[in-house]
Amino acid sequence: MMNSDIDNHGITLAEAQLTVDRWIKTVGVRYFSPLTNMAILAEETGEVARQMARIYGEQSFKPGESANLGDELADLLWVTLAIANQCGVDMTEAFEKNLRKKTSRDRLRHAGNEKLQDKNRD
Repeated sequence: MMNSDIDNHGITLAEAQLTVDRWIKTVGVRYFSPLTNMAILAEETGEVARQMARIYGEQSFKPGESANLGDELADLLWVTLAIANQCGVDMTEAFEKNLRKKTSRDRLRHAGNEKLQDKNRD
């Protein structure tokens, strides 16, 4: 495995995509099918939801469980990048385009939303 990839704390989306690709092709042998990766994405989303329900909601952790939201979010990012790789999506380009869309569409909408003005709301 590429230790420099693991130790890089300033990784870009492009570098993360490349790291996931290299890892899958060496350590992981090959990509799972897109449909399998979609199922894994759904599974990981559920694991993030479980963490959120226990950390911020009314549920408590079961014996032996602990908070690991960061790890679950990283799993979600990993499979998202794997899907992007196998579907030919440049996530840097997609993210930048998405940010421009959200900024254009939502700039005034959120500023005028009274619900967002109450700083005591979660």
